Amino acid sequence: MKGYKIEICANSSESAIIAQRSGADRVELCAGMPEGGTTPSFGEIAAARTKLKRTKLHVIIRPRGGDFCYSPAEIRIMTNDIKMASSLNVDGFVFGCLTPDGDVDSAAMKKLMKATKGKSVTFHRAFDMCRDPFRALEDIIALGCDRILTSGQQATAEKGIPLIIKLVEQAAGRIIIMPGSGITPQNICKIAEETGAAEFHFSGRRVVDSPMLYRNSEVSMGGTVHIDEYARLLTDPEVVKAAIVALKSF
Repeated sequence: MKGYKIEICANSSESAIIAQRSGADRVELCAGMPEGGTTPSFGEIAAARTKLKRTKLHVIIRPRGGDFCYSPAEIRIMTNDIKMASSLNVDGFVFGCLTPDGDVDSAAMKKLMKATKGKSVTFHRAFDMCRDPFRALEDIIALGCDRILTSGQQATAEKGIPLIIKLVEQAAGRIIIMPGSGITPQNICKIAEETGAAEFHFSGRRVVDSPMLYRNSEVSMGGTVHIDEYARLLTDPEVVKAAIVALKSF
């Protein structure tokens, strides 16, 4: 595929295994997908690590949803989560920290980078909340991160193509710029051609109906936040394969 790589955002070890079978190069294992991804449990990471052999396993380190401005206590939690995941021999980590002013929090990032002990690090879409993406790019390069996951500070990577082009040019091979958000088999070649990016991040999930026969529609475990509790999302192998085929023919 001309050096292209596919990273699947996997919401479970089951999705991670499907991603591997479908030909993904790497997975980003997350919990809390409605919140944009949070740190998965020890058990979930262990289950994925046991099965993933060909596909790299990266784990998001994010203690909560919401913004990316973390307290000292939260940084300690994230550091311990990195140590926990490292004990399971994961291949890399995904995290990002910002200051109240919307800059990269280099002090917090250095603490987390030290805890990874040299494993691959992706600065995630906290980047899309930075006030100055070009300064942030240089700060992240200086920290020693391997890649930046970004939608080009837009709702989708396709809409963010103009900024992603500039980021790839400014990076000049010093760091990987990985488009993510809203990438599909139908637009992945367009994004690859126009941006010059070589790695792509998407979930490609499908809805799987719950096996529950009895369903109480009067109660929601999310309180005022209503989601379909009788359905779950899993990586769709056909979507992953279609994206790979599209890139191969590009």
